[in-house]
Amino acid sequence: MRTNIVIDEDLMSKAMAASGLKTMRATIDEALRLYVQIQGQKKIRKLRGRIHWEGNLEESRLSRVSDEKADYKP
Repeated sequence: MRTNIVIDEDLMSKAMAASGLKTMRATIDEALRLYVQIQGQKKIRKLRGRIHWEGNLEESRLSRVSDEKADYKP
């Protein structure tokens, strides 16, 4: 999507320096991706203590490790 917006030049320079990205477009794309990810994480955190889970966490972890080892092919 093409659009024209006014962006604080100092903020853009800082964002580009912090991210190591070379273009404004890449910097804005990355910033938007991170914003969406963070908002999703906030929604997940709000669910803490509201979802009941039954199962054996240790068994689940061990099963996952066993599956990964079975799939490993050097």
